[in-house]
This record gives sequence, C-alpha cells and structure tokens, in this order.
Amino acid sequence: CNTARGGDAEAEGAALSTGVQQIYSTSGAFAALKDQGSVVAWGDPERGGDIKGVQEHLATGVQHIFTAFAAFAAVASSGSIVTWGDPGKGGDSRSVRNELATGVRQICSTEEAFAALKEDGSVVTWGCA
Repeated sequence: CNTARGGDAEAEGAALSTGVQQIYSTSGAFAALKDQGSVVAWGDPERGGDIKGVQEHLATGVQHIFTAFAAFAAVASSGSIVTWGDPGKGGDSRSVRNELATGVRQICSTEEAFAALKEDGSVVTWGCA
C-alpha cells in the first residue's frame, strides 16, 4: 500500500477533525470541503493531494468540487473555477482562466479533462485534448 495515495491523512488531522461537509477523490488523493467553503487535500501530490499552489483560492467560498482521474476543479460562490492536480489531466486551467473567472454553472469530467457549462450557455473545456 502506497500511503501517498491518500490512505494517510495524519498530517491534516486537525483540519479534518471538524466541519467537513463533503469528501471527493481522484485516483490517488482526497479533498474535503469544509463548512466555511475551505478545502483540505491530501494524498498523491501529482493527483491533487497538494494544494499549495492554489491554497489562497481555496481558503473560503468554495461551493462544490468536481473530480477527474488525477485532478480537482472547485467552483467558488462567485462562479469562478480553481483547479489543481495533474496539469495534463485537467489540473491546469490557465489557458482558459479568463473564461472560467465567472459564470460557471456546472462542470462535468472525463478521466483527463473537464467541461464547464457557463450561465450564457457556452461550454469551456480544458485538460487532455
């Protein structure tokens, strides 16, 4: 058993002891959505277990998290999206950052990509093409 695959959340123990509303998973990591809209992640860093690069965007206001095989996408109350995990499998949405800044209504995923439905009826995709 590889503990880097999410089976050991000891380092996040205090953060996970109260207020967790939902838990989400990729193939090697978990993300917990807490009651104030913050996110705690653990597991394989290459599969979404490391949020250091986006932590400031996940501190409050997250309403829902969507998952792919090795990446997460979080929807904030503003309708903006924050992604993390394997960059080639949906964890890097910088190429469509402006399109995902507001108005996202729904997200769907495959193993390696995400599609966001916006309030204006348009669809934005990112991940493995």
